[in-house]
Amino acid sequence: MEIRWLEDFIALARTRHFSRAADDQNVTQPTFSRRIKLLEEEMGVTLINRQTLPLSLTPAGEEFLTLCEQVTERVRLTRDRVREINAGQQRRIMVAAPQSLLPHFLPEWLAATGWQDRVQPYLRATGWVANDYFQALARAECDLAICYWPIGRCDLEIDTSACNYRVIGHERLIPVTGLNPEGEPRALLPGSRHQPLPWLAYPKRGLLGSAVKAHLARLPQTTYLTAQSENLYAAGIKELVLLGYGMSWLPERNVAAELAQGTLVRAGDSRWDVPMELRLYRHQNHRHAELDSLWSELAPPRG
Repeated sequence: MEIRWLEDFIALARTRHFSRAADDQNVTQPTFSRRIKLLEEEMGVTLINRQTLPLSLTPAGEEFLTLCEQVTERVRLTRDRVREINAGQQRRIMVAAPQSLLPHFLPEWLAATGWQDRVQPYLRATGWVANDYFQALARAECDLAICYWPIGRCDLEIDTSACNYRVIGHERLIPVTGLNPEGEPRALLPGSRHQPLPWLAYPKRGLLGSAVKAHLARLPQTTYLTAQSENLYAAGIKELVLLGYGMSWLPERNVAAELAQGTLVRAGDSRWDVPMELRLYRHQNHRHAELDSLWSELAPPRG
């Protein structure tokens, strides 16, 4: 299977017409039709419903279109990065990081290391969950990735064996809640069987959600929570907590101002805090002079 076949299929899905799609791809219609047929034979399913006007995609074709768009975008990004490396250009290092670290950690860390002019955030990463960072490192889509990482035991289905890391900071997830009209905390841990606390949770497969779950399981006291929603973004969860919809565990840096102002308060003492490392990862097989130089300036590697 060739990448251009995937590009052909995207063009056909967009135009719903063989001749117009062939024109877009700068090939003759017979050549274009033959490539689409070869693609269907390779996949072993019918992707195009040729009995409708305009053409339509079969259910399998709709699913395949999503894959085509993802693959061709990844190839485009990788091609651009490889061309930069091959040209020997000194370029800025791309670092992927969760959205919550962009305003509250990354600028200060870059200033402390003196890397402001050599490193830039990879903004496509702000919607990723944990495993996405390591897949992107393997694809050379980004050079470095900063991740929260649980300090205590936590079962994570993430393969980091091809990466090295260095600890560049620490954070705590602390339980916070808003105030009721009487100025009292809306929720206090551990809650009760008859009155479980409304909880604004992270996705279960994400690092923060897994870290909170593992920490609560280690505590001797039972916690009574009822999940109101799941949200990938700490900023989104914080807004819901401020609006009074529940309590949650949030990075301490992200709520320092609200705690100081009294618009948020702790929902429990320090035993409920979840300690985290901030780890900087790189892939072992992704090497170039600028990245190696930056990496060597950090503390000895881990992992």
